[in-house]
Amino acid sequence: MEIDRRTMLGAAALPFVAAPISAAAAGDDWERIAAEYDVTRDVIQLEHGNWGMMARPVLAEYRRQVERVNRDTSFYARRTMPADVEAARAAVAQELGVAVEEVAFTRNATEAMKTLILQYNRLKPGDAVLYADLDYDAMQASMESLAARRGVRVIKIALPEPATRQSLIDAYRSAFDAHPKIRMALLTHLSHRTGLVLPIAEIAEMARQRGIDVIVDAAHSVGQLDFRLPGLRSDFIGINLHKWFGAPLGVGAMVVRRNRVGAIDPDPAEAPSDNIAARIHTGTVDYAALLTLPTALAFQRAIGAERRAARLRALRDRWVRPLRKMPQLQILTPDEPGSYGAITAFRLRGKVTHDENVSLAKALLDKHRIFTVHRDGVASGSCVRVTPALASRMSDMDALAAAIRSLAT
Repeated sequence: MEIDRRTMLGAAALPFVAAPISAAAAGDDWERIAAEYDVTRDVIQLEHGNWGMMARPVLAEYRRQVERVNRDTSFYARRTMPADVEAARAAVAQELGVAVEEVAFTRNATEAMKTLILQYNRLKPGDAVLYADLDYDAMQASMESLAARRGVRVIKIALPEPATRQSLIDAYRSAFDAHPKIRMALLTHLSHRTGLVLPIAEIAEMARQRGIDVIVDAAHSVGQLDFRLPGLRSDFIGINLHKWFGAPLGVGAMVVRRNRVGAIDPDPAEAPSDNIAARIHTGTVDYAALLTLPTALAFQRAIGAERRAARLRALRDRWVRPLRKMPQLQILTPDEPGSYGAITAFRLRGKVTHDENVSLAKALLDKHRIFTVHRDGVASGSCVRVTPALASRMSDMDALAAAIRSLAT
């Protein structure tokens, strides 16, 4: 039997990834792991939340896959590529802890979430839906559009600040009890604005007891936190694979529990079907990116989910803990275990406007060559988001702490 060149390249790539990284991770050799990423030296890059950087072995595999897809085009795509893409889907399902038939590829979490929200068909006029201030902008807009699309009442709440695990549960309980006609709620597992982690399983169970479905945005939590999707106790989840798993840009997934697929209408471009794939119609996508997924997952698996999550928290703690008690600062993300990962947001006390936080991020960049990003939309006001990644070093976090201290005094 002839083995094609892609198979040989893929097989060769995995030992190259696993051997040096697993050895480094076993010894907590984070400098060696960070060296697997080619980070810009123009700035200290602490804005890794937009998308994740591919490690060198993953980038090499992506280049090989681009070459293959470009060279063989339809001769490959119409014959043997579907089986390779299905193998990538199986690898993702295994990593997430779900059945392969519960996973459909999308181009990003936004596409997945938009599909779940807008094609959710269990709403009728007079029902209500709920979302919060920390949810992603496109998801908020999708929820708001349900008023005209479905004739429902749209309710928005502000999450408590400072937040605790219990105060978040209480906030959703109060909202559910105050609005008994709620039938669907949007929950963001880890906020892109502040990094706050919701106790999704508890809120989802509380919602289920009231006949409420939850649609979970796990764009930032998958790969940043150590968990498996079934632990969220949620039937509808949107994720990214190009953020914290470091896959090529343009790869996300929609996950729907197999006995709930009927609650999501098929895409208008698809024929009626019970298959999850009928819920999303993307047209032609970056096939090379999909085919790179097994290598990206192997790279991360060699490090280990628990070890990766602990490292990301440690990078975050390195700058937060020395600054937490500074009266001039507000650090919006709590320190309670389970309530944060890598992302944390802050502002100078009393400086809550968009312009003030744009200026603060600009000062970090112009005066200290540290790149962060401002975030709007938090009910209490704008802030600056800091997002380290595995490419970051403790020295980067020390430089950030020193820079913030100088700007705050």
